[in-house]
Amino acid sequence: MAMVRVAGVHKSYGRGATAVHALRGVSFEVAPGELVALKGRSGSGKTTLLNLVGGLDTPDRGRVEVDGRRLAELGENELLRLRRDRIGFVFQSFGLIPILTAAENVGVPLRLRRTDPRERDERVGLLLSLVGLAPHAAQRPGELSGGQQQRVAVARALANRPALLIADEPTGQLDAETAHSVMRLLHGVVHTDSPEPRPCALVATHDPTLLDLADRVLELRDGTLVTP
Repeated sequence: MAMVRVAGVHKSYGRGATAVHALRGVSFEVAPGELVALKGRSGSGKTTLLNLVGGLDTPDRGRVEVDGRRLAELGENELLRLRRDRIGFVFQSFGLIPILTAAENVGVPLRLRRTDPRERDERVGLLLSLVGLAPHAAQRPGELSGGQQQRVAVARALANRPALLIADEPTGQLDAETAHSVMRLLHGVVHTDSPEPRPCALVATHDPTLLDLADRVLELRDGTLVTP
């Protein structure tokens, strides 16, 4: 069964002659354990599509399903639980809390679930080791490089063992070498040999040098998926 299923999705902003048609009949699926890159120029609809898949917005027409559930049929509390428990978000701006340490930032999703402190600390330590930042656990975001901050953001996104990772231009603020390192990290997370279930990932990027790490590339052009 597909982890993500998008069928005939349309999304517009505004009305009449000034309406912006962000998405026009977009359809695709993402399988478990698959890393799919979403490319397209700025304004092509990438962020809008990720917001719909993540349950942060709703389509005008069409259907979005995640983990076998149609998002339009879920109440707000059900959507919150889905985003908390089954979806991990990685943003271009990192989204870390400045006053918290790297370890505390990674542990935020676990605190929201009221995970036992001992289990939480073990999970945080494991994730920081996974992203190569165990020695930096006590440092705050302002004491870390951009690449290190993004790695903390990836670790935080993995805290609740999500089935789906959504990343919107996660390397947009990084230099080429660091960006490639972060993309390899995302690739490794999806294709891990860990006993944990493998998530799938939908990653928006405009950097063609990163696309070769994806299992599949989808291109959006003026709100429409184009065939390679």
